[in-house]
Amino acid sequence: MTPLEHKRPMKKADLEDRIRAVDLRPTKQRIALAELLFSDGNRHITAEKLHSEALDAGVRISLATIYNNLHQFTTAGLLREVVVDSSKSYFDTNVDPHHHFFHEQNGTLEDIHSGDLTVSNIPELPDGTEISSIDVIVRISPDNNS
Repeated sequence: MTPLEHKRPMKKADLEDRIRAVDLRPTKQRIALAELLFSDGNRHITAEKLHSEALDAGVRISLATIYNNLHQFTTAGLLREVVVDSSKSYFDTNVDPHHHFFHEQNGTLEDIHSGDLTVSNIPELPDGTEISSIDVIVRISPDNNS
């Protein structure tokens, strides 16, 4: 299993190895955060929600440390950051290519399988550049006509 394969819930015993596999030191706080992030399968979470969950689980950690670790996990390939707008980012434990529905009413993200959406008519790229990824966020709200 590679460091990026975490579609199934992870056992606590595997978390330290997963952190080491991406060249991060498995500190007590990182292991505790990894347990919250990865032990229940794929999820989308904000730093603030993870901070609340950590405090509820008895993990003494600052919000700044949460942000630092989320960004380190993202850089290492364990998480994917999904920026909904300039003031809101989610961290996705599913790092496979896929898109999202953003439920505007309750502020949640939902995965769209990569095969369910096709992006076409991509404009010509500037010289010396290449596409690194395409991330589509479909914003949805309740249908008031139903």
